[in-house]
Amino acid sequence: MRVILAIVLAAAALAACTPESSNDVTGSIDNCVRKLYSQYNPKDKKQCVAVCIACERGVTTTCSTACTLRGAQ
Repeated sequence: MRVILAIVLAAAALAACTPESSNDVTGSIDNCVRKLYSQYNPKDKKQCVAVCIACERGVTTTCSTACTLRGAQ
């Protein structure tokens, strides 16, 4: 009986978890990007890193890695 209860509680705890949404609900990142670049190209690594640092509060190392993983060159 305890095993079943533990499984049910574990399932409920996992069901309550939701992945972090990468969508900006307020649109503030989009507004920040528009202020930095009128013609933003996410595939341009310099632009991608600059936007990541300025608008997403990242640091050079993590932003560079993230932009590379997104396909920026």
